[in-house]
Amino acid sequence: MFSYHQYCPVARACEILADRWTPLIVRELLFGSRHFNELLRGLPGISRSLLVARLQHLEDSGVIERHTGARPNVTEYILTGAGSDLADVIKSLGTWAIKWAFADPKPDELNPALFLWKMHQRVDHRELPPGRTVVQFNLTGRKGRTLWLVLVARDISSCLKPPGFDSDLIVRADVSVLYRVWAGLIDYHTAVRRGEVVLEGPPALVRAFPRWFMWSPLVDVAQACRERQSRRRRLPAVVRGEQSVAAALKMADQQSP
Repeated sequence: MFSYHQYCPVARACEILADRWTPLIVRELLFGSRHFNELLRGLPGISRSLLVARLQHLEDSGVIERHTGARPNVTEYILTGAGSDLADVIKSLGTWAIKWAFADPKPDELNPALFLWKMHQRVDHRELPPGRTVVQFNLTGRKGRTLWLVLVARDISSCLKPPGFDSDLIVRADVSVLYRVWAGLIDYHTAVRRGEVVLEGPPALVRAFPRWFMWSPLVDVAQACRERQSRRRRLPAVVRGEQSVAAALKMADQQSP
């Protein structure tokens, strides 16, 4: 293991967690991935050999444990107490990025298959209709393609090929728009009202669709930042008297609900 040779808790944490891909592996485990191939789907771009090495490092550091799965020869990677305790750390990293380093997605960050995988991870099973519901995503834009989610309580499948069932609901949108809705940079209902997201299917399913997903865990942070930026734009161009811009911003924040 790399060492900074410093007697410092921050240095020690970085020795365990600051390698390339390691925080994202922890993110995927926190989102419920347990198997090697699930981790690969959530981490496009990582090689199998590097993922093996990172998982071994996390196991040696006491962050994860290997368990034998329900099926023979299937290994599950489970967060230990120390690993689960990283939930707030990962959320804090994301919160910092949204406040200071996050904008609309770049073209090379648009991955329809990864987007579908994220939606699959964040299904609210309590809100699903009874039986099986198939959602077809007709994604447009530079990397547009058609994908499917098969929603059955406690058994969600993300499909890159036709699943063999008729689609109950069709969602049409540009990939970049859905990414921004997912992240909280655009309000879902606003995107629908503008025609940027179009749903086709029975009215009951159309109305229920946004409740089936918990969206990004940081969507509330993104919405708060969006509202703050909106308040900034409403400030007068010239602040009169002795009131500074900083004071005006502080007042705007205090007056917000």
